[in-house]
Amino acid sequence: MAAFHSPSTASIGMVLLLLIGFSMAAFAYGNFYHNFDVVWGDGRAVIQEGGDLLTLSLDKTSGSGFQSKDEYLYGKIDMQLKLVPGNSAGTVTAYYVSLQLSSKGEAWDEIDFEFLGNLSGQPYILHTNVFCQGKGNREQQFYLWFDPTADFHTYSILWNPERIVFSVDGIPIREFKNLEFLGVPFPKNQKMRLYSTLWNADDWATRGGLVKTDWSQAPFKASYRNFNADACVWSSGSSYCSSNKNAWFWEELNFAKKGQKKWVQNNYMVYNYCEDTKRFPQGLPTECTFADIL
Repeated sequence: MAAFHSPSTASIGMVLLLLIGFSMAAFAYGNFYHNFDVVWGDGRAVIQEGGDLLTLSLDKTSGSGFQSKDEYLYGKIDMQLKLVPGNSAGTVTAYYVSLQLSSKGEAWDEIDFEFLGNLSGQPYILHTNVFCQGKGNREQQFYLWFDPTADFHTYSILWNPERIVFSVDGIPIREFKNLEFLGVPFPKNQKMRLYSTLWNADDWATRGGLVKTDWSQAPFKASYRNFNADACVWSSGSSYCSSNKNAWFWEELNFAKKGQKKWVQNNYMVYNYCEDTKRFPQGLPTECTFADIL
């Protein structure tokens, strides 16, 4: 009779470590040292509290920014932000996923949150956009129903093969559906990194550039914490998804979430490209006609 040899404790431990490592590669949580690289700002982007907090700073010389170490092809990404307080006019805090900046040609994809600063006491404008094959022009803008400078709030991007959903504190504010069968491009082939930057855009950001940045208020600072990416990570030419993939890969808005989105859009939307007939005199984009009925 052949002898049966049970696996050693060391062998079992090695297998467990490999499985845990694979899972963590697709499910990133929390630590800025582990998950991000500071790529711009000459010391103005600072990781603090053992990697739990990151701050970006802007002064008259330069802004700052960071990017994820991983590249993603679909995922559910959350980040808590606390925006520049006080007189933030002219500043933009951008938080988005995009093709690596050095690789951008004419046909890149991008999913944008941008927070447009304002004078003290005036609300931020949350600007959203979706670029497909290098074409944007899909802006929707919102006021927020809270002060985004007083505390941290969660801003989320759900990107799966059927839709892109922008959410704030778990409340969906916008949905961009995959309508490729109607000829509308949808981001599905390009791996993308998560980026965030704080920069001066006083030529357009506040009241179309009429209000300029008050540099006496510098440095301007935005703060980040509690990053979470439940995503498909691109590595060595393939995409590796988290074990929790089924929770979001085909996720859609249920009746309650659709009601929340409608509430936000009825009460806090300040611009919708799908209603701008002057901008599109030849007719609104295809997705504007069909998105809410499909």
